[in-house]
Amino acid sequence: LMSEIRYARKSDLEILKTLDHISHEELEYIIERRRIIVMTAGESIIGWLRYGLFWDNTPFMNMLYFLDGARRKGNGTRLVSFWESEMRALGYDTVMTSTLADEEGQFFYRRLGYTDSGALFLPGESTEIIFIKKI
Repeated sequence: LMSEIRYARKSDLEILKTLDHISHEELEYIIERRRIIVMTAGESIIGWLRYGLFWDNTPFMNMLYFLDGARRKGNGTRLVSFWESEMRALGYDTVMTSTLADEEGQFFYRRLGYTDSGALFLPGESTEIIFIKKI
């Protein structure tokens, strides 16, 4: 099946509600703000990227997630590249994200040119590594 990358639509809300862990109201709001990008195979969502603005001025990828079967196939690289292009088109020159130090994500982001730029130490949790990239 050919995959497509597009901004989430209101019609995606019900399925995204079952997949993502944020509130229904917040999901609805960020879909309207064009801050969720989905990857589909046929009619089904196989992954999504959700972002906000760090300090209200720098795009920060809050979530990049793929369902089982859609991982390790280059989909993450394609979705992140699409997002970076969109952010450049909106006039941004820097993007950010983070991942837990005990997760594989850090290696993925470094391969895509993201640089370690700090960490968050939350009680009882693994260190959260903050990444930045000039686009």
